[in-house]
Amino acid sequence: MDKNQTRLRRARKTRARIAEQKRVRLAVHRTNSHIYAQIFSSCGTQVLAAASTAEADVKKQVPNGGNVEAAKVVGKLIAERAKAKGIDDVAFDRSGFHFHGRVKALAEAARESGLKF
Repeated sequence: MDKNQTRLRRARKTRARIAEQKRVRLAVHRTNSHIYAQIFSSCGTQVLAAASTAEADVKKQVPNGGNVEAAKVVGKLIAERAKAKGIDDVAFDRSGFHFHGRVKALAEAARESGLKF
């Protein structure tokens, strides 16, 4: 198994557990240059809110999208957009990435902005 297959295996296990709970899911994906966050409906077919460092207004705030500061901005932004839609409680889906660095920074920023998970 290579690194990507191992990550995808971890992601499948987490997503199966969240699907059993039938909860709204906050999914995070990261690349070397950007970080993305999406909130999916409980059935998993509809995107309710999204934020990423690839957006123009986020790029103005943080020119380098691949660092912890950018992840904090995205976490705060996704929490604000979720609150605007009336979403307070989500299940955190880290997409198989380890809860460290940028993924952890995004989660903590979302929690500080009022999202519960």
